[in-house]
Amino acid sequence: MRILGINAVFHDPAAALVVDGEIVAAAEEERFSRRKHGKQAVPFSTWEQPAQAAAWCLAQAGLSAKDLDAVGYSYDPALVEPGLAGHDPSGEELRTEFAKRAPLFLKSALPGLDPGIVKFVRHHVAHAASAALAAPFGDCAVLVADGRGESTSYLAGEYRDGRFKELAAQKLPHSLGLLYEDLTEHCGFARSSDEYKVMALASYGKPEFLDELCEHVHVTGDGGFRAAGVDLEALAPRRKPGEELTRRHADLAASVQKVLEDILLELTDWLHEATGQRDLALAGGIALNCVANTRLHAEGPFERIWVQPAAGDAGTALGAALQLAADAGERGAPMGDAGLGRGWTDDELEEILIKAKLPYERPDDLAETVAEALANDEVIAWFQGRAEFGPRALGHRSLLAHPGRKANLERLNDVKGREQFRPVAPMVRAERAAEIFTRGPLPSPYMLFVHDVAEAWRDRIPAVTHVDGTARVQTVEERENPVLARMLAGFERRTGLPVVINTSLNTAGRPMVDSPRDALECFGSAPIDLLALGPFVLRRPRSTRTGAASPEEKEVP
Repeated sequence: MRILGINAVFHDPAAALVVDGEIVAAAEEERFSRRKHGKQAVPFSTWEQPAQAAAWCLAQAGLSAKDLDAVGYSYDPALVEPGLAGHDPSGEELRTEFAKRAPLFLKSALPGLDPGIVKFVRHHVAHAASAALAAPFGDCAVLVADGRGESTSYLAGEYRDGRFKELAAQKLPHSLGLLYEDLTEHCGFARSSDEYKVMALASYGKPEFLDELCEHVHVTGDGGFRAAGVDLEALAPRRKPGEELTRRHADLAASVQKVLEDILLELTDWLHEATGQRDLALAGGIALNCVANTRLHAEGPFERIWVQPAAGDAGTALGAALQLAADAGERGAPMGDAGLGRGWTDDELEEILIKAKLPYERPDDLAETVAEALANDEVIAWFQGRAEFGPRALGHRSLLAHPGRKANLERLNDVKGREQFRPVAPMVRAERAAEIFTRGPLPSPYMLFVHDVAEAWRDRIPAVTHVDGTARVQTVEERENPVLARMLAGFERRTGLPVVINTSLNTAGRPMVDSPRDALECFGSAPIDLLALGPFVLRRPRSTRTGAASPEEKEVP
Protein backbone atom coordinates (compact mmCIF):
# COMPACT_ATOMS: atom_id res chain seq x y z
CA MET A 1 0.00 0.00 0.00
CA ARG A 2 1.01 3.59 -0.64
CA ILE A 3 0.07 5.61 2.41
CA LEU A 4 0.57 9.30 3.08
CA GLY A 5 0.57 10.52 6.67
CA ILE A 6 -0.47 14.07 7.56
CA ASN A 7 -0.10 16.16 10.71
CA ALA A 8 -1.94 19.47 10.50
CA VAL A 9 -4.06 20.19 13.59
CA PHE A 10 -1.81 21.96 16.10
CA HIS A 11 1.77 22.92 15.21
CA ASP A 12 4.64 21.41 13.23
CA PRO A 13 2.58 20.32 10.20
CA ALA A 14 4.33 17.52 8.37
CA ALA A 15 3.89 14.75 5.84
CA ALA A 16 5.34 11.25 5.57
CA LEU A 17 5.10 8.54 2.94
CA VAL A 18 5.10 4.81 3.69
CA VAL A 19 5.12 2.32 0.80
CA ASP A 20 4.61 -1.39 1.48
CA GLY A 21 5.37 -0.71 5.14
CA GLU A 22 8.70 1.00 4.41
CA ILE A 23 9.40 4.65 5.28
CA VAL A 24 10.19 6.46 2.03
CA ALA A 25 10.12 10.13 2.99
CA ALA A 26 9.15 12.48 5.81
CA ALA A 27 9.41 16.24 6.06
CA GLU A 28 8.07 19.19 8.01
CA GLU A 29 6.28 22.04 6.29
CA GLU A 30 8.45 24.65 8.02
CA ARG A 31 11.46 23.48 5.99
CA PHE A 32 9.65 24.54 2.81
CA SER A 33 7.70 27.58 3.98
CA ARG A 34 10.57 28.88 6.18
CA ARG A 35 8.01 29.68 8.87
CA LYS A 36 9.10 28.38 12.28
CA HIS A 37 6.88 25.48 13.39
CA GLY A 38 4.89 25.82 10.18
CA LYS A 39 2.02 27.71 11.79
CA GLN A 40 0.66 28.82 15.14
CA ALA A 41 -1.09 26.23 17.29
CA VAL A 42 -4.41 28.10 17.27
CA PRO A 43 -7.84 26.83 16.18
CA PHE A 44 -8.22 28.99 13.08
CA SER A 45 -4.98 27.58 11.58
CA THR A 46 -6.31 24.01 11.54
CA TRP A 47 -7.37 24.29 7.90
CA GLU A 48 -3.74 24.76 6.79
CA GLN A 49 -2.25 21.58 5.36
CA PRO A 50 1.42 20.65 4.82
CA ALA A 51 0.93 20.98 1.09
CA GLN A 52 4.56 21.48 0.12
CA ALA A 53 5.87 18.70 2.35
CA ALA A 54 3.19 16.30 1.09
CA ALA A 55 3.83 17.15 -2.57
CA TRP A 56 7.56 16.60 -2.06
CA CYS A 57 7.02 13.22 -0.36
CA LEU A 58 4.95 12.06 -3.32
CA ALA A 59 7.47 13.37 -5.83
CA GLN A 60 10.29 11.63 -3.98
CA ALA A 61 8.57 8.31 -4.72
CA GLY A 62 7.46 9.26 -8.22
CA LEU A 63 3.80 9.21 -7.20
CA SER A 64 0.85 11.54 -7.57
CA ALA A 65 -2.05 11.98 -5.16
CA LYS A 66 -4.27 9.73 -7.27
CA ASP A 67 -1.79 6.87 -6.77
CA LEU A 68 -2.35 6.77 -3.01
CA ASP A 69 -4.25 3.93 -1.34
CA ALA A 70 -4.82 5.78 1.94
CA VAL A 71 -4.07 9.00 3.79
CA GLY A 72 -3.72 8.95 7.57
CA TYR A 73 -4.67 12.20 9.32
CA SER A 74 -3.28 12.25 12.86
CA TYR A 75 -6.36 13.53 14.67
CA ASP A 76 -9.87 12.16 15.07
CA PRO A 77 -12.42 14.95 15.57
CA ALA A 78 -15.05 12.39 16.59
CA LEU A 79 -13.13 11.90 19.84
CA VAL A 80 -13.33 15.54 20.92
CA GLU A 81 -15.54 15.98 23.98
CA PRO A 82 -17.16 19.43 23.72
CA GLY A 83 -16.72 21.71 26.70
CA LEU A 84 -13.92 19.69 28.26
CA ALA A 85 -11.56 21.72 30.43
CA GLY A 86 -8.16 21.96 28.79
CA HIS A 87 -9.55 22.71 25.35
CA ASP A 88 -8.93 26.09 23.76
CA PRO A 89 -11.71 28.43 24.97
CA SER A 90 -11.13 30.74 22.00
CA GLY A 91 -12.38 28.33 19.39
CA GLU A 92 -12.21 24.58 20.03
CA GLU A 93 -15.40 24.14 18.01
CA LEU A 94 -13.68 25.78 15.03
CA ARG A 95 -10.68 23.46 15.35
CA THR A 96 -12.96 20.44 15.45
CA GLU A 97 -14.99 21.61 12.47
CA PHE A 98 -11.86 22.27 10.42
CA ALA A 99 -10.48 18.85 11.36
CA LYS A 100 -13.70 17.21 10.17
CA ARG A 101 -13.23 18.91 6.82
CA ALA A 102 -9.60 17.82 6.48
CA PRO A 103 -10.34 15.45 3.57
CA LEU A 104 -11.66 18.38 1.53
CA PHE A 105 -8.77 20.65 2.53
CA LEU A 106 -6.36 17.91 1.48
CA LYS A 107 -8.17 17.48 -1.82
CA SER A 108 -7.55 21.16 -2.52
CA ALA A 109 -3.92 20.93 -1.45
CA LEU A 110 -3.19 17.74 -3.41
CA PRO A 111 -4.93 17.76 -6.81
CA GLY A 112 -6.22 14.36 -7.78
CA LEU A 113 -6.63 13.09 -4.23
CA ASP A 114 -9.77 11.12 -3.49
CA PRO A 115 -11.01 12.52 -0.15
CA GLY A 116 -12.70 9.20 0.53
CA ILE A 117 -9.34 7.53 1.27
CA VAL A 118 -8.54 9.92 4.13
CA LYS A 119 -8.76 8.13 7.47
CA PHE A 120 -8.65 9.77 10.90
CA VAL A 121 -6.08 8.27 13.27
CA ARG A 122 -6.30 9.12 16.96
CA HIS A 123 -3.61 11.67 17.79
CA HIS A 124 -1.92 9.69 20.56
CA VAL A 125 -2.16 6.41 18.65
CA ALA A 126 -0.31 8.14 15.80
CA HIS A 127 2.35 9.20 18.30
CA ALA A 128 2.54 5.65 19.68
CA ALA A 129 2.83 4.11 16.22
CA SER A 130 5.58 6.56 15.23
CA ALA A 131 7.70 5.12 18.04
CA ALA A 132 6.74 1.48 18.52
CA LEU A 133 6.36 0.62 14.83
CA ALA A 134 9.64 2.35 13.93
CA ALA A 135 11.69 1.07 16.88
CA PRO A 136 14.57 -1.40 16.41
CA PHE A 137 12.75 -4.08 18.38
CA GLY A 138 9.44 -5.91 17.90
CA ASP A 139 6.82 -6.15 20.62
CA CYS A 140 7.20 -3.41 23.20
CA ALA A 141 5.48 -1.13 25.68
CA VAL A 142 4.78 2.40 24.51
CA LEU A 143 4.19 5.64 26.39
CA VAL A 144 3.00 8.91 24.89
CA ALA A 145 2.83 12.21 26.77
CA ASP A 146 2.36 15.69 25.35
CA GLY A 147 0.19 18.77 25.68
CA ARG A 148 -3.03 17.31 24.36
CA GLY A 149 -4.71 15.35 21.64
CA GLU A 150 -8.45 15.26 21.03
CA SER A 151 -9.47 15.00 24.70
CA THR A 152 -6.49 13.36 26.39
CA SER A 153 -2.86 14.20 27.13
CA TYR A 154 -1.30 10.77 27.68
CA LEU A 155 -1.55 7.21 26.43
CA ALA A 156 0.12 4.02 27.62
CA GLY A 157 -0.09 0.55 26.20
CA GLU A 158 1.78 -2.04 24.18
CA TYR A 159 2.23 -3.33 20.66
CA ARG A 160 2.14 -7.07 19.99
CA ASP A 161 2.46 -8.34 16.43
CA GLY A 162 1.88 -4.81 15.16
CA ARG A 163 -1.40 -4.39 17.07
CA PHE A 164 -1.85 -1.74 19.72
CA LYS A 165 -3.51 -2.42 23.07
CA GLU A 166 -4.43 0.58 25.21
CA LEU A 167 -3.86 0.20 28.94
CA ALA A 168 -4.22 3.74 30.30
CA ALA A 169 -5.00 7.27 29.16
CA GLN A 170 -5.34 10.60 30.92
CA LYS A 171 -8.22 12.95 30.17
CA LEU A 172 -7.78 16.71 30.06
CA PRO A 173 -7.31 19.12 31.80
CA HIS A 174 -4.60 17.02 33.45
CA SER A 175 -1.54 17.30 31.23
CA LEU A 176 2.19 17.19 31.83
CA GLY A 177 2.75 18.86 28.49
CA LEU A 178 0.37 21.75 29.19
CA LEU A 179 2.03 22.26 32.57
CA TYR A 180 5.41 22.54 30.85
CA GLU A 181 3.92 24.88 28.25
CA ASP A 182 2.45 27.03 31.03
CA LEU A 183 5.89 27.16 32.64
CA THR A 184 7.52 28.10 29.33
CA GLU A 185 5.13 31.01 28.84
CA HIS A 186 5.44 32.03 32.50
CA CYS A 187 9.22 32.28 32.09
CA GLY A 188 8.82 34.63 29.14
CA PHE A 189 9.43 32.16 26.31
CA ALA A 190 7.25 31.13 23.38
CA ARG A 191 4.62 28.55 24.25
CA SER A 192 4.61 25.35 22.18
CA SER A 193 8.05 26.30 20.90
CA ASP A 194 10.65 27.10 23.56
CA GLU A 195 10.13 24.29 26.07
CA TYR A 196 13.70 23.09 25.43
CA LYS A 197 14.94 26.44 26.78
CA VAL A 198 13.19 25.74 30.07
CA MET A 199 14.83 22.30 30.24
CA ALA A 200 18.23 24.00 29.85
CA LEU A 201 17.32 26.68 32.41
CA ALA A 202 16.39 23.99 34.97
CA SER A 203 20.05 22.97 35.24
CA TYR A 204 20.83 26.36 36.78
CA GLY A 205 18.29 26.01 39.60
CA LYS A 206 17.31 23.79 42.50
CA PRO A 207 13.92 22.08 42.95
CA GLU A 208 12.85 24.34 45.80
CA PHE A 209 9.11 24.13 45.08
CA LEU A 210 8.53 20.38 45.07
CA ASP A 211 6.10 20.34 48.00
CA GLU A 212 3.89 23.00 46.45
CA LEU A 213 3.88 21.31 43.05
CA CYS A 214 3.23 17.80 44.34
CA GLU A 215 -0.06 18.95 45.86
CA HIS A 216 -1.35 19.34 42.31
CA VAL A 217 0.92 17.07 40.25
CA HIS A 218 1.06 13.39 41.20
CA VAL A 219 0.21 9.91 39.95
CA THR A 220 -3.10 8.26 40.75
CA GLY A 221 -1.93 4.64 40.94
CA ASP A 222 -3.98 3.37 37.99
CA GLY A 223 -1.60 4.41 35.25
CA GLY A 224 -2.82 8.00 35.29
CA PHE A 225 -1.94 11.24 37.03
CA ARG A 226 -3.17 14.64 38.14
CA ALA A 227 -1.53 17.78 36.73
CA ALA A 228 -3.76 20.84 36.90
CA GLY A 229 -4.37 23.84 39.12
CA VAL A 230 -0.72 24.85 39.67
CA ASP A 231 -0.36 28.56 40.54
CA LEU A 232 3.01 29.37 39.01
CA GLU A 233 2.66 33.04 39.94
CA ALA A 234 2.76 32.10 43.62
CA LEU A 235 6.14 30.43 43.11
CA ALA A 236 7.96 32.89 40.84
CA PRO A 237 6.94 36.16 39.19
CA ARG A 238 5.80 36.07 35.58
CA ARG A 239 8.64 37.18 33.34
CA LYS A 240 8.07 39.29 30.26
CA PRO A 241 10.08 38.39 27.15
CA GLY A 242 13.47 40.05 27.30
CA GLU A 243 13.42 40.64 31.05
CA GLU A 244 16.18 39.28 33.24
CA LEU A 245 15.91 35.66 34.31
CA THR A 246 16.16 35.30 38.09
CA ARG A 247 17.18 32.45 40.36
CA ARG A 248 13.50 31.92 41.22
CA HIS A 249 12.75 31.25 37.55
CA ALA A 250 15.57 28.70 37.43
CA ASP A 251 14.37 27.09 40.67
CA LEU A 252 10.82 26.90 39.33
CA ALA A 253 12.07 25.29 36.12
CA ALA A 254 14.14 22.81 38.14
CA SER A 255 11.12 21.99 40.30
CA VAL A 256 8.76 21.31 37.41
CA GLN A 257 11.48 19.31 35.64
CA LYS A 258 11.99 17.15 38.75
CA VAL A 259 8.26 16.53 39.21
CA LEU A 260 7.94 15.62 35.53
CA GLU A 261 10.77 13.09 35.78
CA ASP A 262 9.37 11.58 38.99
CA ILE A 263 5.92 11.11 37.49
CA LEU A 264 7.30 9.55 34.32
CA LEU A 265 9.31 7.10 36.40
CA GLU A 266 6.21 6.05 38.32
CA LEU A 267 4.19 5.73 35.13
CA THR A 268 6.83 3.53 33.51
CA ASP A 269 6.99 1.36 36.63
CA TRP A 270 3.24 0.86 36.33
CA LEU A 271 3.46 0.18 32.59
CA HIS A 272 6.26 -2.34 33.00
CA GLU A 273 4.29 -4.26 35.59
CA ALA A 274 1.17 -4.16 33.42
CA THR A 275 2.87 -5.41 30.25
CA GLY A 276 5.88 -7.44 31.29
CA GLN A 277 7.69 -6.02 28.26
CA ARG A 278 11.45 -5.50 28.36
CA ASP A 279 11.51 -2.65 25.81
CA LEU A 280 9.86 0.77 25.84
CA ALA A 281 9.13 3.17 22.97
CA LEU A 282 8.48 6.85 23.68
CA ALA A 283 6.85 9.65 21.70
CA GLY A 284 4.97 12.88 22.24
CA GLY A 285 6.47 16.28 22.99
CA ILE A 286 7.50 15.18 26.49
CA ALA A 287 9.74 12.53 24.89
CA LEU A 288 11.95 15.35 23.56
CA ASN A 289 12.90 16.04 27.18
CA CYS A 290 16.27 14.29 27.03
CA VAL A 291 16.97 14.83 30.74
CA ALA A 292 13.82 12.91 31.67
CA ASN A 293 14.63 10.22 29.10
CA THR A 294 17.97 9.60 30.76
CA ARG A 295 16.40 9.15 34.18
CA LEU A 296 14.01 6.62 32.67
CA HIS A 297 16.98 4.78 31.21
CA ALA A 298 19.08 4.95 34.38
CA GLU A 299 16.38 4.32 37.01
CA GLY A 300 13.41 2.86 35.18
CA PRO A 301 12.44 -0.81 34.82
CA PHE A 302 12.85 -1.24 31.06
CA GLU A 303 16.01 -2.76 29.60
CA ARG A 304 15.94 -0.68 26.41
CA ILE A 305 14.30 2.62 25.51
CA TRP A 306 13.86 3.98 21.99
CA VAL A 307 12.61 7.49 21.35
CA GLN A 308 11.18 8.61 18.01
CA PRO A 309 13.58 11.35 16.79
CA ALA A 310 10.55 13.32 15.55
CA ALA A 311 8.77 12.76 18.86
CA GLY A 312 6.75 15.99 18.63
CA ASP A 313 3.63 16.49 16.57
CA ALA A 314 5.51 16.31 13.26
CA GLY A 315 6.15 12.64 14.00
CA THR A 316 2.42 11.89 14.08
CA ALA A 317 2.41 12.18 10.28
CA LEU A 318 4.76 9.22 10.16
CA GLY A 319 2.84 7.42 12.90
CA ALA A 320 -0.50 7.81 11.14
CA ALA A 321 0.94 6.24 7.99
CA LEU A 322 2.66 3.43 9.90
CA GLN A 323 -0.50 2.65 11.84
CA LEU A 324 -2.58 2.32 8.69
CA ALA A 325 0.13 0.14 7.17
CA ALA A 326 0.15 -2.08 10.26
CA ASP A 327 -3.65 -2.31 10.17
CA ALA A 328 -3.28 -3.60 6.62
CA GLY A 329 -0.77 -6.21 7.75
CA GLU A 330 2.31 -4.40 6.42
CA ARG A 331 5.34 -3.97 8.66
CA GLY A 332 8.59 -2.61 7.29
CA ALA A 333 12.12 -2.32 8.60
CA PRO A 334 12.85 -0.22 11.69
CA MET A 335 13.67 3.44 11.24
CA GLY A 336 17.39 4.02 10.86
CA ASP A 337 18.96 7.33 9.96
CA ALA A 338 16.60 10.28 10.46
CA GLY A 339 17.64 11.75 7.10
CA LEU A 340 14.24 11.33 5.47
CA GLY A 341 13.92 14.81 3.97
CA ARG A 342 15.17 16.56 0.85
CA GLY A 343 18.57 15.95 -0.68
CA TRP A 344 20.48 17.14 -3.77
CA THR A 345 22.96 15.44 -6.07
CA ASP A 346 26.48 16.79 -6.47
CA ASP A 347 25.63 18.00 -9.97
CA GLU A 348 22.56 19.84 -8.71
CA LEU A 349 24.58 21.49 -5.95
CA GLU A 350 27.26 22.62 -8.38
CA GLU A 351 24.68 24.05 -10.75
CA ILE A 352 23.25 26.10 -7.87
CA LEU A 353 26.71 27.40 -6.97
CA ILE A 354 27.44 28.36 -10.57
CA LYS A 355 24.16 30.26 -10.83
CA ALA A 356 24.89 32.01 -7.53
CA LYS A 357 28.27 33.13 -8.97
CA LEU A 358 30.05 32.29 -5.74
CA PRO A 359 33.67 31.13 -5.51
CA TYR A 360 33.91 27.52 -4.40
CA GLU A 361 36.28 24.59 -4.50
CA ARG A 362 36.00 20.82 -4.52
CA PRO A 363 38.72 19.47 -2.21
CA ASP A 364 40.17 16.03 -2.74
CA ASP A 365 39.11 15.03 0.76
CA LEU A 366 36.20 16.98 2.26
CA ALA A 367 36.48 15.28 5.66
CA GLU A 368 40.14 16.25 6.09
CA THR A 369 39.53 19.79 4.83
CA VAL A 370 36.79 20.36 7.39
CA ALA A 371 38.80 18.68 10.16
CA GLU A 372 41.67 21.07 9.47
CA ALA A 373 39.36 24.09 9.56
CA LEU A 374 37.83 22.94 12.84
CA ALA A 375 41.27 22.39 14.35
CA ASN A 376 42.00 26.01 13.37
CA ASP A 377 38.95 27.06 15.38
CA GLU A 378 36.73 27.91 12.44
CA VAL A 379 32.93 27.62 12.55
CA ILE A 380 31.63 25.22 9.91
CA ALA A 381 28.23 24.99 8.25
CA TRP A 382 27.77 21.32 7.35
CA PHE A 383 25.19 20.51 4.64
CA GLN A 384 25.28 16.85 3.65
CA GLY A 385 22.77 14.29 2.39
CA ARG A 386 19.05 14.35 3.11
CA ALA A 387 17.62 16.70 5.72
CA GLU A 388 16.73 15.36 9.15
CA PHE A 389 13.11 14.65 10.13
CA GLY A 390 12.54 16.12 13.56
CA PRO A 391 14.03 18.99 15.57
CA ARG A 392 17.58 17.68 16.04
CA ALA A 393 20.56 18.35 13.78
CA LEU A 394 22.16 14.94 13.35
CA GLY A 395 25.02 15.59 10.96
CA HIS A 396 23.04 16.55 7.88
CA ARG A 397 22.27 20.23 8.58
CA SER A 398 24.68 21.23 11.35
CA LEU A 399 26.93 23.95 12.67
CA LEU A 400 30.25 22.46 13.82
CA ALA A 401 32.98 23.95 15.99
CA HIS A 402 35.95 23.15 18.26
CA PRO A 403 34.81 21.96 21.73
CA GLY A 404 38.14 22.56 23.46
CA ARG A 405 37.64 26.27 24.18
CA LYS A 406 34.88 27.26 26.54
CA ALA A 407 34.41 30.57 24.72
CA ASN A 408 33.04 28.70 21.72
CA LEU A 409 29.76 28.15 23.56
CA GLU A 410 29.19 31.90 23.78
CA ARG A 411 30.51 32.29 20.25
CA LEU A 412 28.01 29.84 18.76
CA ASN A 413 25.13 31.26 20.76
CA ASP A 414 26.09 34.65 19.32
CA VAL A 415 26.23 33.20 15.80
CA LYS A 416 22.73 31.77 16.25
CA GLY A 417 21.34 34.69 18.26
CA ARG A 418 20.45 32.48 21.25
CA GLU A 419 20.36 32.96 24.99
CA GLN A 420 23.74 32.33 26.59
CA PHE A 421 22.45 29.83 29.15
CA ARG A 422 21.68 27.34 26.38
CA PRO A 423 24.13 24.47 25.77
CA VAL A 424 25.48 23.05 22.54
CA ALA A 425 25.90 19.34 21.93
CA PRO A 426 28.85 17.01 21.29
CA MET A 427 29.17 14.73 18.31
CA VAL A 428 31.44 11.70 18.72
CA ARG A 429 32.27 8.49 16.88
CA ALA A 430 30.33 5.63 18.46
CA GLU A 431 33.46 3.62 19.29
CA ARG A 432 34.93 6.51 21.33
CA ALA A 433 31.79 7.53 23.20
CA ALA A 434 31.93 5.24 26.24
CA GLU A 435 35.32 6.60 27.32
CA ILE A 436 34.00 10.15 27.51
CA PHE A 437 30.27 9.93 28.26
CA THR A 438 28.63 7.83 30.97
CA ARG A 439 25.20 7.09 32.49
CA GLY A 440 23.10 7.59 29.37
CA PRO A 441 22.52 4.83 26.79
CA LEU A 442 25.07 4.25 24.03
CA PRO A 443 24.96 4.41 21.11
CA SER A 444 22.82 7.55 21.04
CA PRO A 445 22.31 8.47 17.38
CA TYR A 446 19.37 10.86 17.79
CA MET A 447 20.60 13.18 20.55
CA LEU A 448 17.63 12.34 22.81
CA PHE A 449 19.44 11.51 26.05
CA VAL A 450 21.89 13.38 28.23
CA HIS A 451 25.10 11.78 29.44
CA ASP A 452 27.49 12.62 32.23
CA VAL A 453 30.80 13.92 30.92
CA ALA A 454 33.61 11.95 32.55
CA GLU A 455 35.63 14.03 35.00
CA ALA A 456 38.82 13.59 33.02
CA TRP A 457 37.18 15.14 29.97
CA ARG A 458 35.23 18.08 31.38
CA ASP A 459 38.14 20.51 31.20
CA ARG A 460 39.12 19.18 27.78
CA ILE A 461 35.73 19.74 26.13
CA PRO A 462 34.28 22.63 28.16
CA ALA A 463 32.20 24.08 25.32
CA VAL A 464 29.91 21.03 25.27
CA THR A 465 29.83 20.37 29.02
CA HIS A 466 26.67 21.90 30.48
CA VAL A 467 26.65 23.63 33.86
CA ASP A 468 25.50 20.37 35.53
CA GLY A 469 28.33 18.32 33.99
CA THR A 470 26.17 16.68 31.33
CA ALA A 471 26.01 16.74 27.54
CA ARG A 472 23.35 15.77 24.99
CA VAL A 473 25.40 13.35 22.91
CA GLN A 474 25.09 12.27 19.31
CA THR A 475 27.06 9.17 18.35
CA VAL A 476 28.15 8.62 14.75
CA GLU A 477 28.46 5.19 13.15
CA GLU A 478 30.96 4.99 10.27
CA ARG A 479 28.77 2.57 8.30
CA GLU A 480 25.90 5.08 8.37
CA ASN A 481 27.81 8.33 7.87
CA PRO A 482 31.36 7.59 6.68
CA VAL A 483 32.28 11.18 5.72
CA LEU A 484 31.22 12.53 9.11
CA ALA A 485 33.06 9.74 10.91
CA ARG A 486 36.25 10.40 8.93
CA MET A 487 35.99 14.11 9.71
CA LEU A 488 35.78 13.31 13.44
CA ALA A 489 38.79 11.01 13.15
CA GLY A 490 40.74 13.70 11.32
CA PHE A 491 39.89 16.27 13.98
CA GLU A 492 41.05 13.89 16.72
CA ARG A 493 44.38 13.31 14.96
CA ARG A 494 44.99 17.05 14.90
CA THR A 495 43.74 17.97 18.37
CA GLY A 496 43.57 14.86 20.52
CA LEU A 497 39.82 15.46 20.92
CA PRO A 498 37.38 12.86 19.55
CA VAL A 499 34.46 15.29 19.97
CA VAL A 500 33.13 18.14 17.83
CA ILE A 501 30.43 20.68 18.70
CA ASN A 502 27.22 20.00 16.79
CA THR A 503 24.25 22.36 16.81
CA SER A 504 21.50 23.01 14.30
CA LEU A 505 22.25 24.97 11.14
CA ASN A 506 19.96 27.94 11.62
CA THR A 507 19.69 31.25 13.43
CA ALA A 508 17.20 32.17 16.15
CA GLY A 509 13.58 32.20 15.09
CA ARG A 510 14.24 30.44 11.77
CA PRO A 511 13.68 26.81 10.84
CA MET A 512 16.67 24.58 10.35
CA VAL A 513 18.36 25.01 6.98
CA ASP A 514 16.88 22.59 4.48
CA SER A 515 17.81 23.58 0.91
CA PRO A 516 21.11 24.74 -0.63
CA ARG A 517 19.63 28.22 -0.94
CA ASP A 518 18.84 28.23 2.79
CA ALA A 519 22.44 27.20 3.45
CA LEU A 520 23.87 29.96 1.27
CA GLU A 521 21.64 32.56 2.91
CA CYS A 522 22.70 31.43 6.39
CA PHE A 523 26.37 31.38 5.38
CA GLY A 524 26.07 34.86 3.92
CA SER A 525 24.30 36.41 6.90
CA ALA A 526 25.98 34.75 9.90
CA PRO A 527 29.64 34.74 11.00
CA ILE A 528 30.39 31.27 9.64
CA ASP A 529 33.88 30.61 8.29
CA LEU A 530 33.31 27.68 5.94
CA LEU A 531 30.33 26.04 4.28
CA ALA A 532 30.66 22.37 3.34
CA LEU A 533 27.88 22.00 0.78
CA GLY A 534 27.98 18.40 -0.36
CA PRO A 535 31.51 17.84 -1.76
CA PHE A 536 32.04 21.59 -2.24
CA VAL A 537 33.56 24.16 0.09
CA LEU A 538 32.88 27.89 0.29
CA ARG A 539 35.21 30.00 2.44
CA ARG A 540 34.73 33.39 3.97
CA PRO A 541 37.56 35.78 3.00
CA ARG A 542 40.44 35.24 5.42
CA SER A 543 40.39 38.81 6.70
CA THR A 544 36.80 38.39 7.91
CA ARG A 545 36.96 34.86 9.31
CA THR A 546 35.94 34.39 12.93
CA GLY A 547 38.41 31.59 13.61
CA ALA A 548 41.59 33.64 13.82
CA ALA A 549 43.13 31.93 16.85
CA SER A 550 46.81 32.36 17.57
CA PRO A 551 49.03 29.24 17.60
CA GLU A 552 49.12 29.11 21.39
CA GLU A 553 45.31 29.41 21.52
CA LYS A 554 45.05 26.37 19.27
CA GLU A 555 46.61 24.12 21.85
CA VAL A 556 44.25 21.54 23.31
CA PRO A 557 43.52 22.22 27.00
